[in-house]
Amino acid sequence: MDVYTLGEAFAIVTSGRVRHEHEARLDVAGAEFTVAVGLARLGHEAAWLGKVGGDELGVRVLTALRGEGVDISDARVDEAFPTGLLLKESRPGQVARVTYYRTGTRLTQGNVPIDRIASSRVLHVSGITAALNSRDAMHTAVRVARSSGVTVSVAVNYRDQLWPDLREAEEVLSALACSADVLFVRQSELDLVKPALTGDREVIVLRGPRGASVRVDGVRHDAPSLSGPVVDPTGSGDAFVAGYLSALLERLHPADRLRRGALLAAFAVSSTSEWQGLPTRAELPLLNLEA
Repeated sequence: MDVYTLGEAFAIVTSGRVRHEHEARLDVAGAEFTVAVGLARLGHEAAWLGKVGGDELGVRVLTALRGEGVDISDARVDEAFPTGLLLKESRPGQVARVTYYRTGTRLTQGNVPIDRIASSRVLHVSGITAALNSRDAMHTAVRVARSSGVTVSVAVNYRDQLWPDLREAEEVLSALACSADVLFVRQSELDLVKPALTGDREVIVLRGPRGASVRVDGVRHDAPSLSGPVVDPTGSGDAFVAGYLSALLERLHPADRLRRGALLAAFAVSSTSEWQGLPTRAELPLLNLEA
């Protein structure tokens, strides 16, 4: 397996003001979900471990991943709980209002396939999983990866609504970030993970419209963000992660890793879905950005 990842997946309903609208759009999503799909579309072997409810939304999550070529053989179905749901209310000129309806479908340590993680090239996890009740499973996966020499990739992905206690967020996310070989952090998250910003790990800083940067072997590399139509910026960071890890697996130059990350992020924001607009391998050369 090239990349093994684990985390939450849920249904997402997008509409205008719910109290008035009669129509809505149904999709499925998740941070690690997007990373896995992005990698699979580029021809990499990606596996996703998560738990969904025993309902039609859970079936849709697994069907979408399977259809994209993601390995879901370790995924779990929990008949006792429904699949989680996110409601997004989009209003012109305003930031979308997001409401989560999370359930009890959480991974446990016993769900973590030690042998499969140990034989992967990269394990990718995020701070979203760290904030939820799947934290023990995530820590187990990270320990297995580190003891087996597997590259650990971490996206901080701080969500303030998941962390009522900022001090706890700093402690947990800093410890997680310090376990990473490759760390993805938004500029606004740098103060949360200060202890992880030193050492020899690859720290990729996502700077929004100002692009992204990474320091490798003491040399800083930068890449601009790509201009284009923006339909929905949600999921751009996870798409960037998929692009960067794809280029890392192919041992491309750090600047090329950043450019591929920026390319996938540009594809992602051009779609109403967090992942449906991601490119296939055949589409990469179309913008003449892949050397």
